[in-house]
Amino acid sequence: MNKSKKDYLKNPVEHVDIKKIDAIPIVEMYSKMAFSARTLAYGAMLYEKMLKDEEVTVILTLAGSIFSAGLKNAVCDLIRNNLVDVIVSTGAIIVDQDFFEALGFRHYIGSPDVDDKELNKLHIDRIYDTFIDEDELRICDMTVAEIAEKLEPKPYSSREFIWEMGKYLKEKGIKSDDSVIFAAYEKNVPIFVPAFSDCSAGFGLVYHQIKHPEKHISIDSVKDFRELTELKISAKETGVVMLGGGVPKNFTQDIVVCADVLEKTVPMHKYAIQITVADVRDGALSSSTLREAHSWGKVDFPNTEMIYSEITVAFPIIAAYVYQKVKNRKQRNWAKIFEK
Repeated sequence: MNKSKKDYLKNPVEHVDIKKIDAIPIVEMYSKMAFSARTLAYGAMLYEKMLKDEEVTVILTLAGSIFSAGLKNAVCDLIRNNLVDVIVSTGAIIVDQDFFEALGFRHYIGSPDVDDKELNKLHIDRIYDTFIDEDELRICDMTVAEIAEKLEPKPYSSREFIWEMGKYLKEKGIKSDDSVIFAAYEKNVPIFVPAFSDCSAGFGLVYHQIKHPEKHISIDSVKDFRELTELKISAKETGVVMLGGGVPKNFTQDIVVCADVLEKTVPMHKYAIQITVADVRDGALSSSTLREAHSWGKVDFPNTEMIYSEITVAFPIIAAYVYQKVKNRKQRNWAKIFEK
């Protein structure tokens, strides 16, 4: 018997609560072990070190389907407790996953062992073992278009547009337990999505531009690069926590070189942590080591740690550890430097 959409979309993914994880003894035990346990512990301690370095601005980079997997609220808790100062992300995480849930929709526990043809007929999209309602995702697309309709026709950085998304959630009311966009809006944490059209935002903005062929908004990725480089020049000392790799990782590392091109000499990223399962041997960006990045003049050495682990396993422990170890860190308010 064929299943209905409700049969598939009935058990929502629950977000991890780092406030309930007693991470300090876990990290301390792991630090005395070997292999991935020890590198995870060292990474957690390095994150603590960069947070306690009063001169350092912390940039969090996000890649992969990690909010749909249950890590959204962990990042919200870091933002609200001043444990993250800037975010650079893929579009899917910020729009299809965070903004999508802020509109009142959910991701659901699924399975890779299903009939994908049947899912397609029911308008259910699959993210490995997670399901999402395509019809609800279309509402997310059109909400982006709705926000675009109210803006002055001109180029915007992704940071500017995401700030407008946060403003929209404040005015309309957030319909989920929490949202990274909304938390960042309230805490003046800028969010950059350098490949902004590669997600639901892209569909909504294409719809907006077709509707207004002469006068419409656009997203200027060069402006993104310029703004984040300007932030690096202002901040000087920076540390990076990378979940996965890809465009957010490279974009964030490149701002050091871009500042040098502009003849504004800045230090390399003083600290860097990356959580990844990618193999270094194929030369792909997601797997390029932080030590390798030193040869490009992007990341300093030796305050780096490569953690070879799946993000949903490793990051909650690391986030819970710094949440418990670092108190009363000063809010940086980096979004305010772009106010006119």
